[in-house]
Amino acid sequence: MVKTKGYAAQDPNSDLAPWNFERREVGAHDVQIEIMYCGVCHSDLHQIKNDWFPGIFPMVPGHEIVGKIVKVGDHVKNFKVGELAGVGCMVDSCQECENCKNDLEQYCSEGNTQTYNNLDRSGSPTYGGYSDTIVVREEFVLHISEKLDLAATAPLLCAGITTYSPLRHWKVGKGHKLAVLGLGGLGHMAVKFGVAFGAEVTVLSTSPSKEENARQLGAHHFVVTSDPEQLKAVKSSFDYILDTVSAEHDMNLYISLLKTDGVHICVGAPSKSMQLGIFPLLGGRKSVAGSGIGGIKETQEMLDFCAENNIVSDIELIDIKNITNAYERMLKGDVRYRFVIDSKTLTN
Repeated sequence: MVKTKGYAAQDPNSDLAPWNFERREVGAHDVQIEIMYCGVCHSDLHQIKNDWFPGIFPMVPGHEIVGKIVKVGDHVKNFKVGELAGVGCMVDSCQECENCKNDLEQYCSEGNTQTYNNLDRSGSPTYGGYSDTIVVREEFVLHISEKLDLAATAPLLCAGITTYSPLRHWKVGKGHKLAVLGLGGLGHMAVKFGVAFGAEVTVLSTSPSKEENARQLGAHHFVVTSDPEQLKAVKSSFDYILDTVSAEHDMNLYISLLKTDGVHICVGAPSKSMQLGIFPLLGGRKSVAGSGIGGIKETQEMLDFCAENNIVSDIELIDIKNITNAYERMLKGDVRYRFVIDSKTLTN
């Protein structure tokens, strides 16, 4: 077994604290990665607090993982010791269903195996990237370019692919008006990708103070959603709204901002269900859709695109001992735009 140092929540009412555990030995098709950085996702907090569903404890969060390969199995073909690599939100799937065969492992018919707070196919709990090493089957490991800032690359494994995938699926690009609802970890990546794809990007936010940051990220316009006059000015304006908000909000309000045949795409995951009226949809043949992460092929495509276009996340590097404070700040929106754990601090 591989001895591992990490930080875990022992139950939904406790803060994260040091916890030593063991990972499986490196099998013939496995890759072991020395974790160097791990992003802090809002879903980490949701899961350790049982906001969505009962968790598996002790729980080691973290699914935005980058580092260096330290060991490979005898049958591994695509990775070598010493290379940079990453792991995102999933570490396995059935590999046999229609979705898996179409490179949509995130929608595996049997359910993909999540990087943490899940049971693997042997029935053992999975543990995430708030730790110093991880062992993953080769098919779910990603190549990371040395061109990119490694720490700032970590959030691409969730915040990046979660916004890249729907923009690619709906072929958002030149000639489209894209609104990004919310300017946090997901939202700031949506702005970067939307601009890179050639769309005209507007940020919708309740915080006027974020306008300068939005424009620095490349947004062409900024709308304060608490201002009725600003909202009126963009009614029936957008081809797409990418909704990154993970708190409760009035979706009906934003549906009115879509053009005929417009699509409101949800990628944020509020802990409570929200009501949506049917008439705003009927009056314009509008759609509401959801999107998860991307498959492994698409995630690698995104990482390669980022390397070619020098796109990474805006981050604040933290000591893992400050994770509770980071969560508190994240809830207040006090981060521009993603916390990333420096894994060296696990042993300091």
